[in-house]
Amino acid sequence: MTNRKNKQRWAILFLLYLIVVLYITLFAWNYGASLGPEGPGGRNYNLVPLRSIYRISVFSPDIWDPIRILLGNVLLFIPFGFLLPMAVKKIHKLKTIVGLGCLFSLFIETNQFLFTYRVANVDDVILNTVGAWIGAVLYIVFAFFATRIHYIAPSDNKRKHYI
Repeated sequence: MTNRKNKQRWAILFLLYLIVVLYITLFAWNYGASLGPEGPGGRNYNLVPLRSIYRISVFSPDIWDPIRILLGNVLLFIPFGFLLPMAVKKIHKLKTIVGLGCLFSLFIETNQFLFTYRVANVDDVILNTVGAWIGAVLYIVFAFFATRIHYIAPSDNKRKHYI
């Protein structure tokens, strides 16, 4: 497989990931977190950092809501941090990847506020950014080891194997 085809495959995978995230966050289900038209101005938002994280953690009737909501926001953006530098070779610095992840999350939250009846939440931006950071760290670890491991094909007879 050529390097160019490999890059194209990563770019296509990243694009598909972006489409899925936009669908999930802007068009798919709403867990009822928003009051919809009954909210202030028909829109809901939280601009106080950690407020909803605290409320979800303390006031949830069981442990599954915080896990699903909080961990889900983190997990949703791990692929962003990993796939972005795989798709775009010029983007490989941790700060750049995390910053772009934060901007993409902010884009989603802004669109949720403007065009949907979902809650625009600064805590989602924080959790998504943490997910992008985890993905970027995974990419850096992967890239570190990928440059140090060389695969020798089984048909490569140049090396003799000794027992």
